[in-house]
Amino acid sequence: MNAVGATGLQLYNFGQTVSIVFFTDDWRPDSFYDRIAENAALGLHTLCLLDIKVREQTIENLMRGRQIFEPPRYMSVSLAAQQLLEVETARAAGVCGENALAVGVARVGSDDQIIRAGTLRQMADYDFGAPLHSLVLVGSRLHLLEAEILREHAIDLESLNHVLKQDYKIDA
Repeated sequence: MNAVGATGLQLYNFGQTVSIVFFTDDWRPDSFYDRIAENAALGLHTLCLLDIKVREQTIENLMRGRQIFEPPRYMSVSLAAQQLLEVETARAAGVCGENALAVGVARVGSDDQIIRAGTLRQMADYDFGAPLHSLVLVGSRLHLLEAEILREHAIDLESLNHVLKQDYKIDA
C-alpha cells in the first residue's frame, strides 16, 4: 500500500488490486483485465502489482531435478504498460487504451524513488530505472486535489492537462 499513498491518490478511490505477470511466447494471461474493467466501471483506481521472478527454474532444469536457477527478473512499469496495451488491443473494450491515465512508481520509500503520471503510451516509453516498480491506472472519480498532485509528477504536463480536461473534465 506504500505505492498507493506515495502517488497522492486517495485510498478510498481504489478498487481491487491486480497482478500483472510476465508474458511468455505461449502464455499471455489477461484475467487481470476483468478486474481493471470492474474498477473502471465504478470510477476507481487500480493498483497493479508487477511480476517478480526470483529463484525460477527453466522447465528443463525442473524436469531434470537440477537446482539451477534463472537470474532474478523484475517487471518494469514500461513492460507492464506495453502488456496492458497488448491486452487492450485484443479485448478492445476501451478499458486501458493508449490515452488511459496512469501513475508509475519505482523504488518507493528510497532516496531515489520516482513517481510519474501520464498516459499508458507514455508509461510504455518511460524508463523508471532499477526495480521495484508498481503501476496505478487512474479511475474516472479522480478528485481535483488528486489531479493537482498528478500534475506535479507529470511526464509531460501539457499532455496530462489535455487528458485531464478531455477525460476527467478537470481544467488546468
